[in-house]
Amino acid sequence: MHRIVLKGRGDLAEWRDAARGLLARKVAPSDVEWLSAAAADDLFAGGFGEGRGAAAAYEPAPAAGATVTVPGAFMPLAETVLCHSDPQGFALLYRLLVRLQSDRRLLQVASDADVVLAHRLAKAVRRDSHKMTAFVRFKEVSLPPETVGRRRFLAWFEPDHFIVARMAPFFRRRFADMDWVIVTPKGSASWDGERLSVSDLPAEKPDLDDATDDLWRTYYAAIFNPARLKVGMMQKEMPKKYWKNLPEAALIPDLIASAERRVIEMAARAPTAAPAFHARIRAMEAAREQEDAAVLSGGAGGAATLPALRAEAATCTRCPIHCGATQTVFGEGPERADVMFVGEQPGDEEDLAGRPFIGPAGKVLTAAMQEAGLDRSRIYMTNAVKHFKYEPRGKRRIHQRPTSGEVEICRWWLSREIDLVQPKLIVALGATALLSLTGETGRLGDLRGRPLPMAEGRTLFVTVHPAYLLRIPDAARKAEEQAAFAADLRMVRGLLHGLNLDRPVGLQSTQRFEY
Repeated sequence: MHRIVLKGRGDLAEWRDAARGLLARKVAPSDVEWLSAAAADDLFAGGFGEGRGAAAAYEPAPAAGATVTVPGAFMPLAETVLCHSDPQGFALLYRLLVRLQSDRRLLQVASDADVVLAHRLAKAVRRDSHKMTAFVRFKEVSLPPETVGRRRFLAWFEPDHFIVARMAPFFRRRFADMDWVIVTPKGSASWDGERLSVSDLPAEKPDLDDATDDLWRTYYAAIFNPARLKVGMMQKEMPKKYWKNLPEAALIPDLIASAERRVIEMAARAPTAAPAFHARIRAMEAAREQEDAAVLSGGAGGAATLPALRAEAATCTRCPIHCGATQTVFGEGPERADVMFVGEQPGDEEDLAGRPFIGPAGKVLTAAMQEAGLDRSRIYMTNAVKHFKYEPRGKRRIHQRPTSGEVEICRWWLSREIDLVQPKLIVALGATALLSLTGETGRLGDLRGRPLPMAEGRTLFVTVHPAYLLRIPDAARKAEEQAAFAADLRMVRGLLHGLNLDRPVGLQSTQRFEY
């Protein structure tokens, strides 16, 4: 019998080293006794191992050249399970490790008892981690007299599992601009602006109190809605173990007890007047709507130059996309250009740099323009939507297509760009650009590759967005589509020669788009 004693504080490395050594020696799971250090101290306080000669201390040294391979999903699962406070996770993971050597698809068997238990433990750890992000409450600690420095904060939390090291990087990212310490019975973490430190030593609850406690109580009492009271849901989402550490929790019993009476009073109360300045706000909104309608219908107004329009767009809040974007990405190019390229929206790199078409798709477009003999410096480059819409996925920001409503709102800016740049030829890159320029959602293939008439003698040319080329997985098809895109841009160059920059070209379509 091999007895393995681990600290059991959520450290993957110590379990992995022991498990590798056992597996290299082909030790069966039933021949291993896994213990946490705390449990070992309790069981064998009179001398660990005395009177149990069948068990031997094990030194986790893998055999030379031993190789252990596991499916990719196992290590993240093991890392999470080891944070659980139940030491049975050690033995459970070793059983799974041994079984995975002969059954690589074991983790996909949803009915397997070991797999079910592992996911149950991991779920408990993830839930505890979520509670830590929700219920850690920092309180400011006063600096010593005549001391100048960063503000300091202290927080107390009581987790069920060993999640402090797991969650410390989250708090470092979230509160990087202040010095803080989080203490718990299962360890602590601290950040001083340069170094993140984690300790697994248990801490005692400090005496925490500051002026913001009254603000929390005032805020909670103001937002508490007695008409939507669900005590069961409150206890599920905020268990009572956390209440004692939240200043506003002291209000909860009285708020619950008075909920019925307050609902009756709310129903009997006369309707309240509109908020202060409501009429003024509505008047401002009406004026902006009139201005938008005037611009979209061809009326005058607004900025008279591109720099002024760019400055005006920098503070645009017309649609919700601006909330997540870094900045407005306005058009770029000559103030008077014969050709305007219109894409969908800025991407990740464009959002950070504030310039259109500089990311991967922009590089594809620039290379194709050079091959076709088009001088980008003489072309005005812009997008139908001026802010980057995305979905966060880990550390990445994944592009999301704007809705037709968002395109319509941002069409206000594009129309003003067209009025100021006065292009003779507009190239729509993709379906979103086509929608913004024409208001139509037809098939791109039906309009691609042929000149179409627009208002005021302009010509519209439709092709695909260069980002489409980047998403084609098949190499042969990708080369075919790249050749078609290059041919489209050569047609754009030919149209420029046909237009002679001062006269309309003969058009093949009878369809006409107003803008």
